[in-house]
Amino acid sequence: MKIRYCKKCLFPETKPDLFFDDRGVCSACIAGEQKFKDINWKQRENDFYEIINYYKKKPHETGYDCIVPVSGGKDSTYQAYFMKHVCGLNPLCVCFETTAVTELGQQNLDNISKMGIDVIHFKKNYEVYRKMVVESFRRVGDEMWPNHIGIFTIPVMIAVKFNIPLIIWGENSQQEYGGPLESIHSNILNRRWLEEFGGLLGNRIQDMVGVDGITEKDLTPYIYPSDEEIERVGITGLFLGHYFFWDARKQLEIVKQHGFKVKEDSPIEGTYTNYENLDEKLVGLHDYLKFVKYGFGRATDHAGIDIRNNRLTREEGKKLVMQYDGKYPHYAVSEFITYSGLSKQEIDEVIDSYTNTILFKNEDGKFVRDAEGNLIRNFEIE
Repeated sequence: MKIRYCKKCLFPETKPDLFFDDRGVCSACIAGEQKFKDINWKQRENDFYEIINYYKKKPHETGYDCIVPVSGGKDSTYQAYFMKHVCGLNPLCVCFETTAVTELGQQNLDNISKMGIDVIHFKKNYEVYRKMVVESFRRVGDEMWPNHIGIFTIPVMIAVKFNIPLIIWGENSQQEYGGPLESIHSNILNRRWLEEFGGLLGNRIQDMVGVDGITEKDLTPYIYPSDEEIERVGITGLFLGHYFFWDARKQLEIVKQHGFKVKEDSPIEGTYTNYENLDEKLVGLHDYLKFVKYGFGRATDHAGIDIRNNRLTREEGKKLVMQYDGKYPHYAVSEFITYSGLSKQEIDEVIDSYTNTILFKNEDGKFVRDAEGNLIRNFEIE
């Protein structure tokens, strides 16, 4: 079959919330062009510091000027560094514990406190969370679904409890990876953004009540604070990437000087880079599920960013995508077997149930794979 691809990067028309202009250029690349040509970054910088100066002058009961949600990844480490060492604020970093943390990820999370910043590490109820992981894997084809919820609810909850109104998020993913125009230009992450773009996949946290005995009280950490609580504290969540040109590779070099470590021996499963998603053992499965649903994976995401930032040509990016996208995630599946208690056969059956029958070759109701277990595509990258 023939899939329409962006003329500048490698995003396919199968990507949700993506659109093309009359040149055949996708919304992610349009946003990239605007970053280089149309946005007055100096004015946005001035706007940001005007906001920051307002919060600097406000009395803070706790002594913290803002909340910075962190995972220990390169982006959140940069956010923490920027607010502390560039803006001169006293941030409180808040981490929602990931599903299955790697040793390197834990080192990078610990490094944030070594940068002179306080960190709250929220350790969730393991059994309740694990039940949601298995259920969301089966129900929406995303074993990281409860993590998507927790990383957005816990920092806001802490902000409400500590009366800290300013929250500094990182990139606006809709600007970096494409989305509706109104979302591309958004500077605020709020409840509406979470519900539309936070990876809920049509599943609400309330839908988990009753799953293997889960109660509503068990789900307390995953409930976004009420509008009344948000208004009482005056919570404002800003995308740092709206005010400053977001360039992950340049920011990576800065945080490496402050103790951040990358994966030196090999790239991350499913892509060609060694600096992103270092904290999570199951990320390869998460990215593979995206590939079987939509026909593109994490390597396509990374190649698109590098193309838009003029580090790769489209042809160079295409070669990397062909090499890394769509490979069966053996490491992540092995870790998920241990974590979930599911067998490989059960996991593969769920994966197959979400695999697009139009995009991948199937015979007699079964998908065709090569000797390494990789799906045979019915499409070619233009």
